[in-house]
Amino acid sequence: MPNTFDLAIDVIDLPAGMRPQLFVVVDTEEEFDWSAPFSRANTSVRAMRHIDRLQRVLERYSVAPTYVIDFPIASQRDGWQPLKELADDGAATIGAHLHPWVNPPFVEELSRRASFGCALGAAIEAEKIRLLQQQIAASFGAPPTIYKAGRYGFGPTTADALEALGFTIDLSVNPRMDFTAEGGPTFAELNARPFFFGRMRRLLEIPCTTDYIGALGRVGHRIHPVISHRSLAPTRIVGVMSRLGALNKVMLSPEGSTLDEMKALTSALVARGVRTFSMTLHSPSVEPGCTPYVRSDGDLDRFLGRIAAYCEFFFGDLGGDAATPDEFRASLGAPPVTGVMADEGARALAAR
Repeated sequence: MPNTFDLAIDVIDLPAGMRPQLFVVVDTEEEFDWSAPFSRANTSVRAMRHIDRLQRVLERYSVAPTYVIDFPIASQRDGWQPLKELADDGAATIGAHLHPWVNPPFVEELSRRASFGCALGAAIEAEKIRLLQQQIAASFGAPPTIYKAGRYGFGPTTADALEALGFTIDLSVNPRMDFTAEGGPTFAELNARPFFFGRMRRLLEIPCTTDYIGALGRVGHRIHPVISHRSLAPTRIVGVMSRLGALNKVMLSPEGSTLDEMKALTSALVARGVRTFSMTLHSPSVEPGCTPYVRSDGDLDRFLGRIAAYCEFFFGDLGGDAATPDEFRASLGAPPVTGVMADEGARALAAR
């Protein structure tokens, strides 16, 4: 696997006066034990019977979430039927989400490395995405044009497959994160700004919103990889820096981040000129016991409460707007014809 984001990109410069835009992206998938080895037998989608718990919260703020769905969801009526009703009503957008271990063709050996789609080899990855897109089209009546790789398993081969299959938007990049220790990609040099990419620069990337906050937040991408090296683990310096308010890496998600952290991240990025924000979460979190983030009814109440409170902050205090990936892409007009070299694009993103 390459240890850089090895793609040519065109960074999108958004107007300074633009109101912040919020996308809500739901990784919509089967339930499984996150601490256990990957298994093809985990295909239960029972949690989807409660997806209305999330939908009701978001609809209070006129947010139409993007449900990126994997093969178990797309191929079982209990998984896709609740979402089709929402999509048909214009209350949600449907995209594709590849979990390779439960997505045909089943030709690879199961491993942590093979859980990243971009590590499978171009042919296998492309065929899995094609069959997923085909299944979603059969269940929903139209093929999806939005994609998000499971476990952020996205790379140059993924881009080629998406272009060939007619996708227009990707949501896979998780800035500042490095998955190379598990055989996956790294996005450590990228930040949350959207960009066009692909051989024809027609694919739009709307990254997850992950970055550094604190007194050293603006240079966190240089400092954090050093202090988080495994040789310094006994010093617990990462935790110390976070507690002191000096440096903390935060993802915009009600899973694993506090409300204060999400608000602080958003405010910091707005000050740095970022105008697009993706709040991400997993569909099984709507039922206690299905993810590490929601283990009890109390956890569920707090989880949904964080989402509502963040929406109050974003649309109230911040004066932001709700958006869908398709709406945002349409607002940009035609993408550019040419791009910059991959390393130049990565440096441009990291420097902002």
